[in-house]
Amino acid sequence: MKIAISAKGRDLSAQIDPRFGRAAGFIIYDLDTDEFEYLSNSLNLQASQGAGIQTAQNVAGAGVQAVLSGNIGPKAFTALQSGGLDIYLLDNSKTVNQAVQAFKNGEIHPASGASKPGHW
Repeated sequence: MKIAISAKGRDLSAQIDPRFGRAAGFIIYDLDTDEFEYLSNSLNLQASQGAGIQTAQNVAGAGVQAVLSGNIGPKAFTALQSGGLDIYLLDNSKTVNQAVQAFKNGEIHPASGASKPGHW
């Protein structure tokens, strides 16, 4: 199973990015092999609108089954749910590695809805 974690950097020591649609990028972590890759989100950083939906499509296209982020708006939340992805909200002070460990240990649970209104 692969998960995507919004990240401010390109490795496991990076801080969680509190944004989803305008996150700097995502660590795509394979729980079966413990390998990861970085997915840049640079095209959506300055988007005037639709960043959350476009980011959701890009992340889903990376073959992940779950998304972990600090915050997710309503349109992105709906797009991710429509794609069959599970959504988890994280404490922004964590690193990507801490988020992966918390996920593996069952310490975080799926979100029931968006954490922010649109255009926050």
